[in-house]
Amino acid sequence: MMQTRAPTMTTRPAIGRAVRPAVRSAVRPQALFGFGKTAEPETMSEFYSFAVKDIDGKNFQMSSLKNKAVLVVNLASACGFTPQYEELQELYNKYSKQGFVVLGFPCNQFGAQEPGSNQSIKQFAKSSYGVTFPLMSKVDVNGPGAEPLFDWLKTQKGGILTSDIKWNFSKFLVNKEGDVVGRYGSTSAPLSLENDIKKALV
Repeated sequence: MMQTRAPTMTTRPAIGRAVRPAVRSAVRPQALFGFGKTAEPETMSEFYSFAVKDIDGKNFQMSSLKNKAVLVVNLASACGFTPQYEELQELYNKYSKQGFVVLGFPCNQFGAQEPGSNQSIKQFAKSSYGVTFPLMSKVDVNGPGAEPLFDWLKTQKGGILTSDIKWNFSKFLVNKEGDVVGRYGSTSAPLSLENDIKKALV
């Protein structure tokens, strides 16, 4: 009698993707608790990239004004607003030790009311109003020949209808981070800006 052998069962390998052992991502303590983070690079204001000439013709770098609040003003010696020199100097006297600077730029574009030389402007400001805040060389503030600093200031704070400066003794307030935080017209008396200056100094 013939014995029937049971068919040999061949075990086929299971079809499917190999499963890798789960890998636990290690949470670094510094990530969990905020240690060892790489500080993001601070973005420096473009204000500090400008260079101008002071009233004696020397280079003046805006970068020297880092961590200071700055009031940039276009000046004229024969304007109805010229007495604002007195209040500008008063503010400078009061807040300069806290890091406040008035930066004056003579300009002859409005009514030709600043026709003199840099030295005559300097002498007038000192003898008439006791000015000790920094004065820059005479510049244009509008048009193709405008001082680049003023072109930048106008892009940061536009004016009414156009961004052009309208008259003498227009003012831009820059805070300690180099941000333009205020723009004021000729009719804004300097002392009326005192609260804004205090905020810019914080």
